[in-house]
Amino acid sequence: MRVFLYLASIILANVLTAAFQPLEVGILIIPIGTFLIGCTFIFRDIVQNKYGRKLTYLFIATALVLSAFVSYLLGDTLMIVMASAVSFLISEASDTEIYTRLKLSIGWRVFLSGIVGGFLDSAIFVILGLSPLGAGFIPWEAVPVAILSQLIVKILFQSIGAITIVQIVKHPKLRAVIY
Repeated sequence: MRVFLYLASIILANVLTAAFQPLEVGILIIPIGTFLIGCTFIFRDIVQNKYGRKLTYLFIATALVLSAFVSYLLGDTLMIVMASAVSFLISEASDTEIYTRLKLSIGWRVFLSGIVGGFLDSAIFVILGLSPLGAGFIPWEAVPVAILSQLIVKILFQSIGAITIVQIVKHPKLRAVIY
């Protein structure tokens, strides 16, 4: 079920981003799929708890292929598909390695590794995919706001996820969901 949730959240994030206009909140413009991308880092951490770091990389590779395929099917340009794949690979690998190396409680590991992964995912995708360097959907002046918009949502979801995991771990009957 963990692996399914991880893979499904990535695919659904692509579908939602393609199907709906971005949410506008003040100056922030947030692609709808961003809400699920914040969850993918949490699901990946839970997958890693169960299957270990090495096998998690197999699931990341599977997710990368599925994500690129779905993105292509949804009509994304090759530049967007490539930017998505590069940002996904770097952010997921970073999250995995940070999560592995941190010697903190699970809540802090989930939160901190996800913040780094979320930042890298946002920055790389916006620069390689959306900026004039990529598909040119946004001007350079809008790049910082686009990155910040996505990062705010991802930090919010990492916070909620970390707090939820800490609460789950406290209950002996629910610990198996995380470990």
